[in-house]
Amino acid sequence: MKRDGHIHTRFCPHGTKDSTELYIEKAIKSGFTDISFTEHAPLPVNFTDPTPEQDSGMRVNQLTAYIDEITHLKHVYEKDIRIRLGLEVDYIQGFEKETARFLNDIGPVLDDAILSVHFLQVNDQYFCADFSKEVFAELAAACGSVEAAYQLYYDTLEKSINADLGQFKPNRIGHPTLIHKFQNAHGKKIDDDKQIRRILQLMKKTGFELDVNGAGYSKPDCLEAYPPLSYIEFAKTLGIPLVFGSDAHSVNGLHKHYEKIYTYLS
Repeated sequence: MKRDGHIHTRFCPHGTKDSTELYIEKAIKSGFTDISFTEHAPLPVNFTDPTPEQDSGMRVNQLTAYIDEITHLKHVYEKDIRIRLGLEVDYIQGFEKETARFLNDIGPVLDDAILSVHFLQVNDQYFCADFSKEVFAELAAACGSVEAAYQLYYDTLEKSINADLGQFKPNRIGHPTLIHKFQNAHGKKIDDDKQIRRILQLMKKTGFELDVNGAGYSKPDCLEAYPPLSYIEFAKTLGIPLVFGSDAHSVNGLHKHYEKIYTYLS
């Protein structure tokens, strides 16, 4: 099975206007047999998105249209490719109850889902850790150091794994080293080996899949997978199910860097 389990669509407010059909046609042409559309889920209505355009998640009023489109296309292409209807759900510390209620409502119609950490809380302020190197610098300053920002990320990721989000909690953890996105910009050498291994061991213990995410290779201040290849190998030795994700936000980005990662998946 050739699978891409992390794909965004035209419903992403910070993504592309490429049609969903174009994604599917490219996946078929590229020999993929299984794809998951995992659009950014709407954020809790009482959470204020800290990004300038407040465009981190799908609008609530688009959710039905998204579900209807992917459901329709699943049937249109059912003889050619398996299409899974999914969401990428944000874990936001302090908003666990709201997230659980959302998942209880939407969970029964989903085929797939990813749980990711993008937002980090410092005192009463939230930062989108992967938005820009400037915002990352603000986060590090609020934390007291780059190393402290990394630690906060892994602590929050651990909380996401342990959080009670109900029976429809996603079973795959998204890009668990996303905090590396600006590692070549901040210039600090952070040794987070123990934190990454701890997260992967906790994922094994709690039964999560790993989003083996190639998008970091395209980020000029990262230039590696999320997580890096050595940790993908470590996750494999632990027996964690590995699911490649291109994290595509356009047709051009679909399946990108699969060739760097696929040998680790078999």
